Amino acid sequence: MTVNLEVAEGVGTLRLDRPPMNALDVATQDRLKELAEEATRREDVRAVVIYGGEKVFAAGADIKEMQAMDHTAMILRARALQDSFTAVARIPKPVVAAVTGYALGGGCELALCADFRIAGENAKLGQPEILLGLIPGAGGTQRLARLIGPSKAKDLIFTGRQVKADEALGLGLVDRVVPAAEVYEAAHTWAAKLAQGPAIALRAAKESIDTGLETDIETGLAVERNWFAGLFATEDRERGMRSFVEEGPGKAKFL
Repeated sequence: MTVNLEVAEGVGTLRLDRPPMNALDVATQDRLKELAEEATRREDVRAVVIYGGEKVFAAGADIKEMQAMDHTAMILRARALQDSFTAVARIPKPVVAAVTGYALGGGCELALCADFRIAGENAKLGQPEILLGLIPGAGGTQRLARLIGPSKAKDLIFTGRQVKADEALGLGLVDRVVPAAEVYEAAHTWAAKLAQGPAIALRAAKESIDTGLETDIETGLAVERNWFAGLFATEDRERGMRSFVEEGPGKAKFL
């Protein structure tokens, strides 16, 4: 399989495994969607890490496969391509991308689907599609601009240039930089900590933020308001407030 889902300590690792560069061909895209939906359904998965291995995250689409596709073929495929990445972005649980080596084109777009990005010092990220006479097609024009702002996104997309980890951190494209050998451990630690948190409240927080970014503030506030009130019906809310009153802040243990 080109993508695997491994679960430990409440953390599901979506592991890309298509050596040497984890090129995201059609089969890999479809498998990614399938496993993202499985991670969404599984109650034993409370947080997710996306990882490509020690040497490379994902160097982009399979260009040889794409070269053989004509206009009609891509019209039929483009929606499925976006849907595979959207399935990752819509996982209603905390998701962190553990980025080593190249995260280019579709690889960068996959990292953008995460809530948090930890990059190795050897990471290089970018959207080089313009150099092929194309634009990003798996969400890059939308998610990148929302993450780092339109001007910075246009710089990367118009030029197709690659940025190293330190510049990516300055741009806000990644959230933390660590030695390459520590990337997965750092990502898993982040995810495992959140996996112990209140699952429904985390889902509510993610949906409220993401919906707010995609719509007007009044709609976003309505989503927030409904989730906020709804959480008062959960056992986690009772547990969290009781622990706060009896033991002080930050000591609640959630199921």
